[in-house]
Amino acid sequence: MRPDWCPDFSGARVLIVASGPSAQSVPLDEAKGLSRFVAINESWKLCPWADLLYACDGAWWKANNGVAEFGGLRVTQDQSVRVRFPNVQHVKCRRGVARILVDDTGEIGDGRTSLFQALNLVVRAGPPRAIGLVGADMRLDYGMHWHGPHRGELNNPREKIVLRWREALDGVADQLAGLGVTVLNLSAISTLQNYRKVTLQEFLAA
Repeated sequence: MRPDWCPDFSGARVLIVASGPSAQSVPLDEAKGLSRFVAINESWKLCPWADLLYACDGAWWKANNGVAEFGGLRVTQDQSVRVRFPNVQHVKCRRGVARILVDDTGEIGDGRTSLFQALNLVVRAGPPRAIGLVGADMRLDYGMHWHGPHRGELNNPREKIVLRWREALDGVADQLAGLGVTVLNLSAISTLQNYRKVTLQEFLAA
């Protein structure tokens, strides 16, 4: 069940742009008009034309004043954000669940990360032709994010947390395949094991 406010990604290629350092090396502008875009947190600045901006952390939305300058759809799982910023849409997230949810509840799986939650939302809003993961590096030795550490009181990832993210994402690869969803990894340095690594041009040909 796709939320009525969510774009229809059926049959589309969808790039989900996360915050790993490798995201900066992908020429995203070459995919404009050829792929739909979902940006995670600060990565909307790499693709300001994105269809959708997703961030699970209420503190991030507050620190960025609801990202009023972003022209696309804004979505979070934190209901308090919608109270403060009515133009940000809310999607229910089932806490502690590391699987892709496609039942009639309309919820998405948690997976402990915005990338996992956005991936579930895209699957709900499809099925898409293919999903490409950009900046899903799942490691810290190349840096925390392409934009450096979060400022102020916002949390930054630690090795233990990154390991949980990786386990959650790798753990749903078979489920996604069973749903007929092709997921490709555009990060050459990613530590994810269960998604084929491709270039942007290979993704656009998928």
